[in-house]
Amino acid sequence: FFLVKIGDSNLYSHREKIYYIDIHSQITTTLFLSLCLTEETAKINMKNKLRLIITLLLLLLFLTKAKAQMPGFISLDCGGRDNFTDDLGLEWTSDQLMFGANAEVSVANETWKQYKTLRFFPADERKYCYTLYVKTRTRYLIRASFLYGNFDNNNVYPKFDISIGPTYWSTIVISDASTVVVQELILLASSPTVSVCLSNATTGQPFISALELRQFNGSIYYTEHESQFFLSVSARINFGAESGDPVRYPDDPFDRIWESDTLRKANYLVDVAAGTERVSTLMPIDVSIDESPPQKVMQTAVVGTKGSLTYRLNLYGFPSFGWAFSYFAEIEDLSPNETRKFRLILPGEPDVSKAAVNIQENAQGKYRLYEPGFTNISLPFVLNFGFGKTSDSSRGPLLNAMEISKYLKISDGSLDGMAISRLVSHYPSADWAQEGGDPCLPVPWSWTQCNSEPQPRIVSINLSGKNLTGNIPLEVSNLSGLLELWLDGNSLTGPIPDFSGCRNIKTIHLENNHLNGELPSSLTGLRNLRHL
Repeated sequence: FFLVKIGDSNLYSHREKIYYIDIHSQITTTLFLSLCLTEETAKINMKNKLRLIITLLLLLLFLTKAKAQMPGFISLDCGGRDNFTDDLGLEWTSDQLMFGANAEVSVANETWKQYKTLRFFPADERKYCYTLYVKTRTRYLIRASFLYGNFDNNNVYPKFDISIGPTYWSTIVISDASTVVVQELILLASSPTVSVCLSNATTGQPFISALELRQFNGSIYYTEHESQFFLSVSARINFGAESGDPVRYPDDPFDRIWESDTLRKANYLVDVAAGTERVSTLMPIDVSIDESPPQKVMQTAVVGTKGSLTYRLNLYGFPSFGWAFSYFAEIEDLSPNETRKFRLILPGEPDVSKAAVNIQENAQGKYRLYEPGFTNISLPFVLNFGFGKTSDSSRGPLLNAMEISKYLKISDGSLDGMAISRLVSHYPSADWAQEGGDPCLPVPWSWTQCNSEPQPRIVSINLSGKNLTGNIPLEVSNLSGLLELWLDGNSLTGPIPDFSGCRNIKTIHLENNHLNGELPSSLTGLRNLRHL
């Protein structure tokens, strides 16, 4: 941090105008905006006053320009050529050093620059991965966006898979060339990197328009299952929204996208109860607990003036077990003899209706967040839900926002992931070493083959003619499931290493290299070896 102090201290009686500027995160916070002038201040001449005013105005202009995104944010403009800062203050980086090809996209009424380009990949058996650096034991939101825009002039809607490392995430299905498809996932980072991979194209070519990483703080989105499950976001809704625009950064410092409940799309918040009205307030809301939804979201709500709120919503990825929370804050003025008490209603789930919500009582006051929910609940694809007032309530139910996510089982990945990663590290600039993700799941690298066990093993490595130099990496011997090794046609030097760790290996091809020394005696112990 560095400190900027404006003016001479003798111009202020009790408070100085002080700004702390965090250079690392580029977040500017004004600690004092009040100027308490003393009698001495009043005596300064007009020239000094004018100089002070100009200095303050220049500083405010500087601070406005200096304000930037939160730490732990990564925004990749896939296929873009230049870095830029968007209208929200988010800094976007081009992925122009990535493999694959880029294309420009032209869609009417699409103004966001990150959606004007994309990166696409061959529809082959490979997977194509972005590797992002993260802090271990920290939670992140990953957001992948896709705008087809008929970039290939084929009018063939692509369909392909997206995965996080070895874990299948979702199938991207494009059904409209002009609609942005967005997938979001929340994870606890268990290693210094996270790989986001595209693969398994069944129609068209896999592509991506934007990839974003957003770091969370503290215990936000903690679940007791986070070491075994990711949270795949299915719905995040701002009820009572004053427009169709989503709420996101900077109103939400974590840049979550809160969709407006006024959006018009298929099977999205239909079957609305009669008497549903929209209310709002300008009063600040205390949201400093738990998931901390943004104030702008909590300042609007819907109210069931006839005693109920009802909705129907399709949940992508369900039926499944999920994480579901509602967000409430009392933003209407209730007279002393009025109450607002209501219950959640889920058809076929009578137990969830047993507890009554009294927002002011549960939140311990007005304009304060209360967020009841379920950390593990079975939900259908077509979700009918509602809130009904209790018999002793004078006001109908109120709802500010809600979030629903699906639990996504984390794959353990290949048992050979660590060993093969060390082998790859010997060739950091080689094209074949850039594939990223897990060597076996959800699809293997182009130069490996794996068995079909739940935690697969690498059974074949084919690096023939890949311009390998230096000694044969000793890590090969750690691949105990290896059956075939093809390293022929390279420029490898040095002795043949001990392959005794590959106890079941059948084929080793080392011809057309520059190896020297004697054959190791350990080869005689490889009883299944047939070709050398």
